[in-house]
Amino acid sequence: MRRFFSPFHFARWHAPSNEIVATRMKHQGIGGIANRAPLQQPHETEEAMSQLEGKIAVITGANSGIGLATAKTFLDQGAARVYITGRRKAELDAAAATLGPHAVAVAGNVADPADMDRLFELVKRAAGRVDVVFANAGYAAAAPLGNITEEHVDGLLNTNVKGVIWTVQKAVPLMGPGGSIILSSSIVGSKGFGNWSMYSATKAAVRSFARTWASDLKGRNIRVNAVSPGIIETPGYDKYGARIDGAITLADGTDLVAAEIAAGHAAAWDGKGPKPTT
Repeated sequence: MRRFFSPFHFARWHAPSNEIVATRMKHQGIGGIANRAPLQQPHETEEAMSQLEGKIAVITGANSGIGLATAKTFLDQGAARVYITGRRKAELDAAAATLGPHAVAVAGNVADPADMDRLFELVKRAAGRVDVVFANAGYAAAAPLGNITEEHVDGLLNTNVKGVIWTVQKAVPLMGPGGSIILSSSIVGSKGFGNWSMYSATKAAVRSFARTWASDLKGRNIRVNAVSPGIIETPGYDKYGARIDGAITLADGTDLVAAEIAAGHAAAWDGKGPKPTT
């Protein structure tokens, strides 16, 4: 089974509100968010295309998963160029090849300010501006209280918190009125799952950034939104050890995926529509 998020909602987030935090997942054909409008009607698709037509977007952590799916959606909705970043160059180049000629791969680490300088200098020279930035790069790692190490803390803070700061801070000078900043948070930012304290803290910080940066940028007419998905099976969950015997398991042995599906916060792919590749 696979749970997944429809990145179409990113394309639709051009509402006046400075913060939209989606905290629950709901299956709606190919994914969706509870408490938001149902899947798009034809006129909604046209609206999204007009909003993204000719736009320049930057998406971090786009080797695979949500980042890659969002890049594909942006291009499908008319974006002129999408810059994708990631640390693993071979995977990044392969991802760009699947996206076509309007995708540009720039290898780099969001935790390194110099890499972000290089990325946005390239965007500035080639495109002159950034219309949308999706600060998506991040990873999950568990450690119970008592076994939290300095390496664990520094790794999560460097990528999930500092990486978001450097990405957005370097992008803002290239953004004008009507620009959109999207931050990748998580339901863990407002829940209390055992063993996940540091990861949860980093995602709570991202939610806070959405609120405070919206205030910082309100005079420039730049929107700041955070998306907080539920359980999504991506390569990152396998790589970083979130999966145990095919499940995402809490400290008390609870199968989190099963619990979230039962609560209506996540959904299993039912074989209808395009099967997610993440």
